[in-house]
Amino acid sequence: MKTRFILIETSHAGNVGAAARAIKTMGFDELVLVRPRWANVLRKEETIQRASGALDVLNNARIVETVDEAVDGLSHLCATAMTPRDFGPPTRAPREHFEMLVKGELMAKAPQGLEADLADSSTTAANGAFGETGIGLLFGCERFGMANEDVYRCNVALSIPSNPQFGSLNLGGAIQLLAYEWRQALGGFPVLEHTAAVERADMQQVAGMLGHWEQALTHLGFLDPDAPKKLMPRLNQMFNRAQLTPEEIHILRGVAKAMLQSQPPKH
Repeated sequence: MKTRFILIETSHAGNVGAAARAIKTMGFDELVLVRPRWANVLRKEETIQRASGALDVLNNARIVETVDEAVDGLSHLCATAMTPRDFGPPTRAPREHFEMLVKGELMAKAPQGLEADLADSSTTAANGAFGETGIGLLFGCERFGMANEDVYRCNVALSIPSNPQFGSLNLGGAIQLLAYEWRQALGGFPVLEHTAAVERADMQQVAGMLGHWEQALTHLGFLDPDAPKKLMPRLNQMFNRAQLTPEEIHILRGVAKAMLQSQPPKH
């Protein structure tokens, strides 16, 4: 699905770079800037540094003069607004709204025009809820946020649930959160395993190690072979719960060997 991140009148070059990095980490690539403070913001050193390698997003980003140009070709617009307004689109948490989008639950609530755009689309989250059209996520300037007229044109005002006494998020953080929530709603990315699969010791290895320990504990006088009670079965259960690896079996056998080589206690 086409997903476009739109930054309106951004004043800090670093935030543009941070935005590029944030959206690329979530698999998105379309960034549009509306009247940024710096005409050359995409080439500024601070922007490039904060992008941290997301140079393809910066290279493909567009700068336009109006919000109309920025939202051209999109069918669903999401404002980001913290300030309460007497009038405007409904306010929802990003996760709630995005889940409704991919499930198609907003069809009946869609305004005229948008409903027609959606009529031919019956795809699931994997293909996107809007067929060949797309969604736009709009962010206002750092100091004042979005202008009322820009919020009014949107289908929803997204509000990130946060501390009621301190809900201030920087622009890059807000973009990262919304990019993450939208990606999760679309199915997300798999978690990559960064450690090798663990090989577990088999029952024969565990039994051999326990036999070694039984000898060592008897040698130390800790285990009385004439009255063993339930010591070895309990140790067996404990090691089963530990799900030992072959390397750990070797360590425990080494401990048992060291105990056997020690002098037995004098009685």
